[in-house]
Amino acid sequence: MRRILLDTHIYLWWLDDSPKLSQKARKMIEDAEVVYVSSASIWEAVIKIKTGKLEIEVTPEELAEGIERSGFVELPIAAVHALTAHGLADHHKDPFDRMLVAQATFEPLLLLTVDPVVQKYSSDLVVIV
Repeated sequence: MRRILLDTHIYLWWLDDSPKLSQKARKMIEDAEVVYVSSASIWEAVIKIKTGKLEIEVTPEELAEGIERSGFVELPIAAVHALTAHGLADHHKDPFDRMLVAQATFEPLLLLTVDPVVQKYSSDLVVIV
């Protein structure tokens, strides 16, 4: 059993039961010991909703509530995560993705993502689904 962290897309697709979420990802989520959703993902989503870059069927409040409703655990951003992010190589410029990598590195967790750039940090840490 593994402990996993969902990137923002994976979490949104899970909530929406989207066909974009691969069977591999679904199986990994269902079989995980614990599934985490970072508060950074909620922050990223609400910023994108506010700026019109993300259109989804749920409210920002429902995004946050969806973590517990899905049986997942919220992973807050801690100072040690920020320090870990500071020490990461510059493979990715997106601060939200960098925070997810930092959290996965520090905790340690397996990060499920669709972003191949993130895998440059560690193929042991990041799974493209």
